[in-house]
Amino acid sequence: MPRKMSLPTIIILVLVVIGLVSQTISNPYQLLIPVGVFGVIYLLYKFPPGAAARSRTRQPRYKASNTRKDSQPSNRGKTRKNSPFRVIEGGKDDDDLPKYH
Repeated sequence: MPRKMSLPTIIILVLVVIGLVSQTISNPYQLLIPVGVFGVIYLLYKFPPGAAARSRTRQPRYKASNTRKDSQPSNRGKTRKNSPFRVIEGGKDDDDLPKYH
């Protein structure tokens, strides 16, 4: 559902439209410069200058792997050593800390 617009927002939008229409009627060439600048900025944002060159020379993300290596199972999980955790007692006294922060 569209959100309802407040009265000040509607008034400002109506004034902007009236200003643009009167400016276009009185001096249409003065409006072409800002429209052209915003158009160029939009085109540069949408299509950056170096994007076409980068997309053509982009290297593949992943190296093609050898099929012989793919058929062999991986041994990564089996070579890990399971070590138990050890708790090292600290020497800090908790008497100086407040019970509630």
